[in-house]
Amino acid sequence: MIWLLACATGGSDSADTCTDAPLVTWDSWGHGFMAEECQPCHASTSTTRNGAPEDTVFDTEDQVREWKERILATATGDDPTMPPALVVEDRDKELLEIWLRCWI
Repeated sequence: MIWLLACATGGSDSADTCTDAPLVTWDSWGHGFMAEECQPCHASTSTTRNGAPEDTVFDTEDQVREWKERILATATGDDPTMPPALVVEDRDKELLEIWLRCWI
């Protein structure tokens, strides 16, 4: 959590901020998180998108990368709005932010 404070306080740059961050990758964490928390509505094969736009799909790491800033804005921080019907554990929100800011 300390490294997140460095991000919030404008650490010198992303590389410096992420130096001590744990390695979080698509294969080690991101894919599983997206499948569990995001793809019920944001998968290309989802039949119950619950209002999620058809063009907002998170099937691959490249698709997540494309939506990175929007995911950060809506799924991390103190008052996330995504996913709307689920409660994501604080540690998972922290790992999501680490992954998106440092490794993707």
